[in-house]
Amino acid sequence: MSMSGHTDTGRERLATTYDLCLHKTRLNIQRLAGDPKSAAWAVDGNYFAFNESFYAIGNWTSSFFTGMALLAWRATEEEFFLKQILRLALCYREKVFTHFMDTHHDLGFLYSLYSVGLYKLTGNQEHRQVGLRAAELLAQRFNPHGNFIRAWGRTDEVESRIGDGQMRTDNLAIIDSLMNLPLLYWAGKETGDAKFRVLATRHADMGLKCFVRPDYSTNNTYCFDPTTWQPLGDPNNTYWARGAAWGIYGFALSYGYTLNDKYLEAAVRLAKKFIASLDDEIVPWNDFHETAHAGRLRDASAGAIAVCGFQELARHGAADIEITNAKQSLLTRLCHDNYVDSNEACCGVQKLGQGGKNGYTSWGDYYLMEALDRELNGHEMFW
Repeated sequence: MSMSGHTDTGRERLATTYDLCLHKTRLNIQRLAGDPKSAAWAVDGNYFAFNESFYAIGNWTSSFFTGMALLAWRATEEEFFLKQILRLALCYREKVFTHFMDTHHDLGFLYSLYSVGLYKLTGNQEHRQVGLRAAELLAQRFNPHGNFIRAWGRTDEVESRIGDGQMRTDNLAIIDSLMNLPLLYWAGKETGDAKFRVLATRHADMGLKCFVRPDYSTNNTYCFDPTTWQPLGDPNNTYWARGAAWGIYGFALSYGYTLNDKYLEAAVRLAKKFIASLDDEIVPWNDFHETAHAGRLRDASAGAIAVCGFQELARHGAADIEITNAKQSLLTRLCHDNYVDSNEACCGVQKLGQGGKNGYTSWGDYYLMEALDRELNGHEMFW
């Protein structure tokens, strides 16, 4: 695997990709503001054909567009972006004040990249209020017996409809939830109420025990005994690249809020394992445990999230030369034509994002833009 720094040509490629993100964000945020809905993934890049309501319990993705628009507004100072973002304010308020039973653990994705980001950039108290309401709902999903935030399902139901069937969800935690903890940490700092920080750290500590394997690969979904609430294990023997990337970034963010070295150490070890699992293409496979076969898929979105995690480690002085070189090589590769769609008619930016099928994903687009914004502009993020 070749790991080298950015050349001048490589940095120009990053800048060109960032400009592409700005251009497509300008189009996408206006469409989302005009027709608020979930915008998750699409084989052809047409996110707006995704048939899921903004208020649906499964919507965790609308804010990847608003997050990109916040990055664009801060970078360009064009009021157009802010105007479109604010058109969605009522929807975000109603989702947590009116439709609040139809939410799940991804409130952090939704509200860190909307209400919290808007409050940090504008100081508007209405956005603070909505962000704190979202944090309160997320806190209500905490299971004190198992020390975890319930991932899916309404909190008044044991089962939840996932895909075409039903499954028990009150005893499930997933590694993605580490990226939702910043909403709780922020709420604790903002209000002075220690409960938010306590719940976040208890969930992070559970993650250290349950999501991190002895070899520093990661579990994705973790089950608990619904009677004793003792950990049962991961029902799948996967090493999911996106889950590992959530872990790297999530633990690094927990360190930033707590300064507890155990979270930083975990993030570094997960990063080293992730890097060691890459091949010469650098962009990760969807599942590192899969053996080679014709249908095996890359996951560019996992690569973009991992880069953001490496950048967060660098912010805390924990990125050695191996992590730094991996960050640079992976980000440069993600900006190659193989992984970026420059066609202006296509809503999506990042190809091969592994969204159900190997298509475009709104989260892959967002994390790619976040990584580029940090690399080129040195900005802090909204987490």
